[in-house]
Parts: sequence; C-alpha cells; structure tokens
Amino acid sequence: MNVVVVDWDVAYPADSGKRLRTLNLMLELAGRHNITYFTRGSGDSQQGRLAAEFLNDRGIRAVFADAPIPAKKGWQFYARVAASMASKTPYAVAAHESAKFRGQLAAFAAENPVDLWQLEWSAYVGMLAHLPQARTLLMAHNVDSLIWQRYAETESRRWAGWYLAGQWRRFVEYERQAFRQASHVVAVSQDDAQLMRADFQADHVDVVENGVDLSMFTTQTAARDPRELLFVGSLDWRPNLDGVEWFLEAVLPLVRAAEPDARLTVVGRRPPAPLAARLRQTPNCSCHADVPDVRPYLAQAGIMVVPLRIGGGSRLKILEAAAAGLPVASTTVGAEGLRFQAGRDLTIADDPRHLAAAIVQWIQDPGAARQCAERAREVVDEYYGWNRVAGDLERVWEKVATARVAAPRVR
Repeated sequence: MNVVVVDWDVAYPADSGKRLRTLNLMLELAGRHNITYFTRGSGDSQQGRLAAEFLNDRGIRAVFADAPIPAKKGWQFYARVAASMASKTPYAVAAHESAKFRGQLAAFAAENPVDLWQLEWSAYVGMLAHLPQARTLLMAHNVDSLIWQRYAETESRRWAGWYLAGQWRRFVEYERQAFRQASHVVAVSQDDAQLMRADFQADHVDVVENGVDLSMFTTQTAARDPRELLFVGSLDWRPNLDGVEWFLEAVLPLVRAAEPDARLTVVGRRPPAPLAARLRQTPNCSCHADVPDVRPYLAQAGIMVVPLRIGGGSRLKILEAAAAGLPVASTTVGAEGLRFQAGRDLTIADDPRHLAAAIVQWIQDPGAARQCAERAREVVDEYYGWNRVAGDLERVWEKVATARVAAPRVR
C-alpha cells in the first residue's frame, strides 16, 4: 500500500508525544508498506537533514516542503490574530493555510500513486479537497475543541477568556466539518471517539491508542527516592505549561508542608525563560531542557506527577512512566483516555489538597506506590506495545483504502 503521511511538524527527533506517535507508527509499518512522510518542515535545516537520514535509512521516503508555519511572535503575529477575529475559522487553523504546501501536495498526487493520505492534523483535510478520489485518514491526536474549551474554563483573565471562548466555538464548527469531510477518522482513545460520535456526528471513527516501545524501558529495581517528583512534557505546549505552573502554585506547597524535603524535577522541550527562571529560584526545584533521553530521569524519580487541567487525547508520558515502573499521580484530565484504573494502577485527584495528600501518602509509603506501578506495568505490557497498536492502524488503513470513495461529507 502507498501511504502518504502529511504533517506540519518534523517527527524526528521524537521529543514530544505527538512526534513519538507519528514516528513509531510509521516505523512499525514501513516494512510492509510504502510510506512517504510529507512535511512542511525544512530539509535544509539541521533537524531536517537528521530526520531525512533517519527516515530514509528505515525505508520511509521523506519529502520536505520548506513551507514553515508563521512564527508566533512579532507584530505580524498579533496582526494575524487581530485579523482572524473577523473569520469563522480558528486562528490556529488559518495559520496553517499555505498555497505553496497545497500546490506541492497536488503535484505529488499527480506524479505518484497514493492509496491513502494520513493527515496528522485536521487543518490539512481541506488541502486535499480538490482531489475528489483521495482517501483521507485524519489522525486526531486530540479533539481540539475540547482543549480550547478547557483553555477558556481555566483562564482567569476576562479578556483572554473571551478570546479563548471564541476560538473554542470556532473549533467546534470547524471540527464538525473536518471530521465529516475526511474519509475516516482515527481517535487515540475511546473517550475521544465517543465525543466525536456524540457531539460531531462522526460515524466513521476507529480507535488506535497510543503506545510505548517496551524494549526501551526496564523496570527500575534499585531503590528510588520517593521524595523526588518528576514532570515530563513539551513545555512549549500550553497545557503542559499550565499544569506545571498550577502544580508549583497550588500543590507543591501542600506537599512540602508535610514533606519539606520533597523535590520537583521538570524535564521538557523548550521551556519558556520565565518558567526556567522560576524553577531555578524555587528551592529543591530544577529544570532540564531538551534532554536527549528521558529514561535516566524516569529511573531515579520516586513519583511521576501529571497535573494537567487542559488537554485531550491520552498521555504517552504516563505510558513511559508505567513501562519504567514509575508510580504516577495524575489529575483526571492527565490520565484520561488510558486503560489504567484509578486507585489500582495510578492515583488520580483533581483538588490540590487531595492530589498533595496522595503524593505525600506515596512518599511515606513507597511500597504501596511500587505495587501500584507494578500493576500499571502489567497493563502496558498487555495493551500498549507499538507493534500491537500499529496492527490496529494497519487494519484501519486496509479498510479505508479498499472502501468505495464517497463524496466528502460536509455540512
């Protein structure tokens, strides 16, 4: 099968949850299918050259469009945001519109056989609308309208809340159209799939869960320091940034009131300068930016904290922690979409006092935390290996590629 994966990002190095998913699914299926990775990234950049070499060596053809997304800085960015207020299209979608990229996709389709287009974000569904015979699979890493709803609900500034609520409403209408326009949609969790069916009338949805490379992680047998709390995540993504800041303000002081020696280690991509400075200035806190390998941090920590209030999809960081035998304390949002059972495989609490109390309990009783982590590892072993997950995706590919092409379902 000839499959083209269309992405705005560059999936290598895999230093975010989205990149991990995109890359690992391609690697698992490249031996059985002809995969082209078609990205807006630059092939002349250092990252582009490394990615091209890595992918080509593994049988994945890499095509770079050199059509970058406009930067979120400078007066041009604020001018685009202001202009978008008169549009029904969410700003985040409008920013991805590119006549150059659209033309390159059309040219590729004219010169190469394509059985299936896999689109890594909903903004790219419309870019293939001029190809009526194209079979398109939308990989919905998140339900974006849900994320924007949570942005609006957690925003305390009135003017910002007004703007975020407007973007939320725009995303609801946009996703309703995009989910119906794609030939098929893949959700990363049953929760997301149910939301798509119930709220967006998307009846052509399958679930392909997130996964983890079990061979990369071994359960830590040496004694962990139960007082070391670890947060892992891309810090240039607002939900992670919000979660860290909320934990620092609302949860960590309560933990330290009971356990003064508790430490917080934050590991993530591109931390904003104010957050990095705040962590340096906070006693017993540290920030490690753009680390090449997160496994040493997973091996030495006592508890993984996932204090998210905003988000969608499911968290690969929890799967990696479970694979490494690291106990996880999370909010409901942080752990949603995964097969773990609260109180058995991880602990879940949303109120700062309850989350802090759960963490303190594990600091004081590391044996109970270890037992919870062992049960979580069993769940990962059974359900979340990339080979199993890729098999689920392959079955969806075959179903979509052989289905009769229908007219786009736009309402």
